[in-house]
This record gives sequence, C-alpha cells and structure tokens, in this order.
Amino acid sequence: MHAAASDRARARVREGAGPAGDTRSSDPRVARAQHVSGSGGDAAILDRRPGNQHTFALSVPFPSPLEAEIARASLAPDVEPHGELVQKELAVDGSVLVVHWRAEDSRLLRTSIVNFLDQLSLVIRTMQRFGPPLPR
Repeated sequence: MHAAASDRARARVREGAGPAGDTRSSDPRVARAQHVSGSGGDAAILDRRPGNQHTFALSVPFPSPLEAEIARASLAPDVEPHGELVQKELAVDGSVLVVHWRAEDSRLLRTSIVNFLDQLSLVIRTMQRFGPPLPR
C-alpha cells in the first residue's frame, strides 16, 4: 500500500515533465505550473516561455514572524555562485519565508535550490537546538 502511494507521488511530480524531468516542452499543456503542497510549505515550478526563463517559488512556514525573519537574515548573505545566471529573492510574509528563483539554465536553478535547502536545513536545526527566540 505504501508503494502505491509513492508511485502516485512520483506520477504527480513527473506530470508535465519532458525527458529527464525537464519542464520545457513544445506541448502547450506542459507550460502549466507544477505545484507541490505539504505540511512543511509550498513549492511551485513555473516554466515561462520568453527566453525559456525558469522560475521556482518556495514558501517555508515558521512558528512566528520573528523566526521567519531570523531565517531570512541568516540565509540572505549567501551569494549565488552564478549570480548573473541565477537570481534569488528572499522575503518574509507574516511567519512565512518566501523564496523566488529565476534562471535560464535549469541545471543551475536546480543546483541553487539544492544548496539553499541544505543551508535552510542547517538554519532550522540550529534554531531548534537553541529554542525559540526571546521577544525583542
């Protein structure tokens, strides 16, 4: 039963993807966003046609606006290694950290997202280790 749920999840992720998971396709039905939502936040992959610009949005909920701002401030100094090719914007909306990426190269976009998720994981583990912040 668990395997069937896993197969359905993989099918949802592959929906709209071309060869090797590439979201670009000549099929106009594929241009729609892939959206994955879960208890940990939301993510959306969008494929914009002009210049094959790829975008990715990630929303990460935190227990409080202060913790979301601490996470943003901790992650903001990390400069993109391919800054001219990958743009990343971080913002806080209430208690949600919102991140948007834009890139023409899907591989660079994927690398940037994976690196960010590694850093985000470290920030969250550190915040959990030290406990909730004291009110200012």
